[in-house]
Amino acid sequence: MTTASSTPLSLLRARFTGIWFVLIAATLLSFWLGTDHGIDSPQARSVLIFLVAFVKVRFVGLYFMELKDAPLPLRLILEAYCVVICAAVIGFYLFA
Repeated sequence: MTTASSTPLSLLRARFTGIWFVLIAATLLSFWLGTDHGIDSPQARSVLIFLVAFVKVRFVGLYFMELKDAPLPLRLILEAYCVVICAAVIGFYLFA
């Protein structure tokens, strides 16, 4: 027996499917940047790849770990984690 919520068309309309496609596009963008396309500066490419990676971490945390609907303090921990760790990784990369 098939329910309306499990049809292939309803899966395409689901929010998590759209987020999944965004994650795939971000992965392809990272690959494209990492294979010497688009930007001549290796440092700028690397920083963009780091930023894309942490945007992906944020999307996974919010939508697939369902922190989007979590209490505000828990969501703020995720947001702060993404910002602080991303800034630290980029800072260590650029200045170490």
